[in-house]
Amino acid sequence: MHPFREAVERRDAAAIEALLAEDVVFTSPVAFKPYPGRAITAAILRAVMQVFEDFRYVREFASEDGRGHALAFTATVDGRRVDGCDFLHLDEDGLIDDLTVMVRPLSGANALAAAMGARFDQITREAMEASAG
Repeated sequence: MHPFREAVERRDAAAIEALLAEDVVFTSPVAFKPYPGRAITAAILRAVMQVFEDFRYVREFASEDGRGHALAFTATVDGRRVDGCDFLHLDEDGLIDDLTVMVRPLSGANALAAAMGARFDQITREAMEASAG
């Protein structure tokens, strides 16, 4: 089991952040452009842990070289079922340098977009504070 999966399943935000490379790039299922950097990625992931209910990973796949991982999950957002996948890429040090999330169906993606949009000011503030501190 990948350490990211273990940290997410424990809902351990500090452990999740420790697995992120400083230059990680997060690609959201509901935003047009990627978010670069550990501070914003960690803040987004903390908010996601608040938004997703009944979250659980259901499958895990790894590339032959061990640097690529796909973690399939299911969750609920505002009463809507969401099926998704976290795609991780690891750098030479074993840290996550790329995290792409995809979700379906559209009704679940829309519920996720609304829930995350409502928290985005908080996410941005947390990221700015972490970058400055």
